[in-house]
Amino acid sequence: MDARELRLLEELAPTHPDLQALWDEHILFEKQLEKLEKKSYRPPQEERQMRELKKQKLDGKTRLVALLDRYAAAKEG
Repeated sequence: MDARELRLLEELAPTHPDLQALWDEHILFEKQLEKLEKKSYRPPQEERQMRELKKQKLDGKTRLVALLDRYAAAKEG
């Protein structure tokens, strides 16, 4: 996320629980990925888990950015 999106998130999340929930989910996926990426060896099951987490994280980020854009446009309009 770029700096503008992070500023919007900080501003809008307290009054928009859907934004906060998506951000919390994003952070959770990030932490899970970091934990798996630190391992020097990952069995195939963990490799699949990593791919799935990356997909979920990207999907959540896409939804988060779309919501931020929509709320920012409504705020300006």
